[in-house]
Amino acid sequence: MAAYEEQDYNKPFQLKIWAKLLPFFRPYRKFFVITLTLNILLAGVDILVPLFQSYAIDHFIVPDTLEGIGAFAAVYAAVIVLQTVSVYISVRAATVIEMNIGKDLKWAQFEHLQTLSFSYYNTTPVGYIHARVMSDTLKIAGMIAWGLVDMFWALIYIVGVFGIMFALNAALAWMLLLIVPCIAVITVFFQNRILNWNRKVRKLNSQITSAYNEGITGVRTSKSMVIEADNERSFFKLAGSMNHAASHAAKLNALYIPLILFFSSVAAALVLAKGGYMVQEELMQLGMLSVFISYALVIFEPIQQLARLLADLISCQANIERVMDLLAQKPNVTDRPDVVETYGDNFHPKKENWEKIKGEIDFEDVSFRYPDGKEYVLEHFNLHVPAGMNVAIVGETGAGKSTLVNLAGRFFEPTKGRILIDGVDYRERSQLWLHSQIGYVLQNPHLFSGTVRENIRYGRLDATDEEIEAAAKRVSADLVVNKLEKGYDSDVGESGGRLSTGEKQLISFARAILADPAIFVLDEATSSIDTATEQLIQQATQTLLKGHTSFVIAHRLSTIRNADLILVVKDGRIVERGTHKELLAQKGYYRDLYYKQFEEESAMQVFEEQ
Repeated sequence: MAAYEEQDYNKPFQLKIWAKLLPFFRPYRKFFVITLTLNILLAGVDILVPLFQSYAIDHFIVPDTLEGIGAFAAVYAAVIVLQTVSVYISVRAATVIEMNIGKDLKWAQFEHLQTLSFSYYNTTPVGYIHARVMSDTLKIAGMIAWGLVDMFWALIYIVGVFGIMFALNAALAWMLLLIVPCIAVITVFFQNRILNWNRKVRKLNSQITSAYNEGITGVRTSKSMVIEADNERSFFKLAGSMNHAASHAAKLNALYIPLILFFSSVAAALVLAKGGYMVQEELMQLGMLSVFISYALVIFEPIQQLARLLADLISCQANIERVMDLLAQKPNVTDRPDVVETYGDNFHPKKENWEKIKGEIDFEDVSFRYPDGKEYVLEHFNLHVPAGMNVAIVGETGAGKSTLVNLAGRFFEPTKGRILIDGVDYRERSQLWLHSQIGYVLQNPHLFSGTVRENIRYGRLDATDEEIEAAAKRVSADLVVNKLEKGYDSDVGESGGRLSTGEKQLISFARAILADPAIFVLDEATSSIDTATEQLIQQATQTLLKGHTSFVIAHRLSTIRNADLILVVKDGRIVERGTHKELLAQKGYYRDLYYKQFEEESAMQVFEEQ
């Protein structure tokens, strides 16, 4: 499985990148204010807790008295209750932020993906799209909800603790403060390296997600071609690279954490030694020493946490870039604002303004090259297709048979020239208007998870059960249904995995028929169906395509002898056109293709009979 080269996202921290999240953050800013305010309160409580300990030692333990302990206990209990309630409300608010921002980011990406053109999906693996929508979104939502707030808490706590320590005893405070630069240097050294290895882990994780998806969706091909071992080696190579990167990050963490603990212990020991001497000399009370020891033991944890969160913040920027890169993708085919105003868009169609399509199509001096191509695959091409005409497109595999259909269906637009539908440039109307009138049956049809009935109903969502069953009968799909245990209510499995390719084609054909489109496109729709089923479909299509404009991309030339017009494609160009008889009479490329295929099919038939 070839690895997809993903863009590296390793820019330094930039506020303008984070500012792109403001539209997603703004609806939940009140929850952020709540959790931020409560975390300031919690930082204050965490700072004050050791002072309660100091007061207890100096007023109850050292003098060996319980006088006033009731009031002390009440105040202390009130502070603990306040802390508990604050934590509860803060966690609830942060959870709301995380869940809703995550939901909105996923929603925005999914909605945007619906608007992108075919070319984006042709060049971007599913695994990378999945990684952006799921894992990147999860990381961003978590950082906004918890990371930023924890950073603020750590900063308030560090500043507050050092402020109190300097107020209580500057000498001991300086002893702790002088160790901070050592911690900072170690943290910067390790966190930069850990961050780089974690970036590699995330990049490799996207590749593994893509490979995993490919391995599952292509399992039939893998088994039929006996390439499981090769897939396993490729997958294990990626997994091994990720394991190597993750191991490096883990080793650095394993060294970094003990070093921080070591310096923390050194700080506590220094405070204990110096403070113990001062207590002995009656220069400090025992309660104050306990405060300093408590601070010395915990102060480096928020410093470490702050450094880690800063590294995560920089790391998360890559996740934001990846998500925003997806949202910034522009479709190659778009409707003009005035067209959208009249006809609506994919999510808000204005069907009351949609004209009925008759199916007349004209290519006027059309030249076309793909967005990533340098050469024209069509030049100055002209074609008039009257409403109801059956046009067949033939040629060898890879010749470019789908180009005309993609142009006619406006999945791509002409580089030069124009295409008219019923005499009007189709750019004057919306894509959805045209696409809703095209019945597309693919060579490898896609069925959605659900029942047969549900999959056929996608052709027209308001169709009755009787209409669904009638559509199935017209294309002989009822023969498939009758063999299933639950009939039309049988589950087809993920992507129709419980049905054969031929059975899926029949179901998708029924779906297209139910929509009753003005234009039919059959993309080698009978290439994977057995001879008996193909004959049934041919009989059905001859009846159903009457009165409908249709394009049939055919690999088996015997299926399109009755077409009104046959276009012969070679090397991406139309080299011949005419009816079956006219093309045979020309004794050109089509005639050679036809007789070559006829001989191959005859030889195969003899072989099967033997």
